[in-house]
Amino acid sequence: MGAGPRSGAHVAFEGPYSWAVEAAAAHPPVTAERRPAGEEESRRANRRDWDRYADEYQATHGAFLGDVGFVWGPEGTTEQAVGALGDVDGRDVLELGSGAGQCSRWVRRQGGRAVGLDLSHRQLQHSRRIDDETGLTVPSVQATATALPFRSGSFDIVFSSFGALQFVADGDSLMREVARVLRPRGRFAFSVTHPTRWMFPDDPGPEGLVASQSYWDRTPYVEVDDATGEVSYVEHHRTIGDWVDLLASVGLALVRFVEPTWPEDHDRVWGGWSRTRGLVTPGTALFVADRLS
Repeated sequence: MGAGPRSGAHVAFEGPYSWAVEAAAAHPPVTAERRPAGEEESRRANRRDWDRYADEYQATHGAFLGDVGFVWGPEGTTEQAVGALGDVDGRDVLELGSGAGQCSRWVRRQGGRAVGLDLSHRQLQHSRRIDDETGLTVPSVQATATALPFRSGSFDIVFSSFGALQFVADGDSLMREVARVLRPRGRFAFSVTHPTRWMFPDDPGPEGLVASQSYWDRTPYVEVDDATGEVSYVEHHRTIGDWVDLLASVGLALVRFVEPTWPEDHDRVWGGWSRTRGLVTPGTALFVADRLS
């Protein structure tokens, strides 16, 4: 989970994110709202935001993620347990939103030829740091998932572990690019905040279990910096059906849909994820799709 979840998107809009206290040192006061936000605005805001947040993110969550680990979400579900990618040995693998490269490093240890891609320069600097510490190098590039800097048919597997897709406005371009760089019969696997979470306030306590918003409201969640008036963070909501339709539109067939359960002994609170909520409602959705030809 390279550039994984920070909030879970979706607060009660009378106040700031529930993680604001945790992240106060890295994030100035913001006003949250629901309004349209296009690809360029989303990319610009989120690049700055992740550059600003990267140090704190890795310091806070690095031990949970591991330097050579692959978890699909805050529940701690690992790729070793779920096997969403299939056999990676000898395969060319691209990670979207790779962050510090923990997942790609795990793939390389399994014999895969993993390459990382992230929008945040600072996150990729953390990848270089961990490379030096572990001796496992992850070739990485700073770029956007809607314009992948790779030749068509370059990869057997593309994946994203909570790292990129919910920050992308242009889902059509994203899917076209993924399908373009995949080889025939290639696989695309990605995890995002479970779409049903958008109905609830982003609160790890009991208040986070009371539906207060429409599941079908696709209006982006936007944060505006109180001091500068600039958009500082954008997250986009798609329903389960929206994701399936996007996959189908580029010839990718859904073969698995995984909703990780919350382990009984798992007490970690991560933004809006917690044992209180996790034992009752899913927090992560993992889609696994294969290219048909």
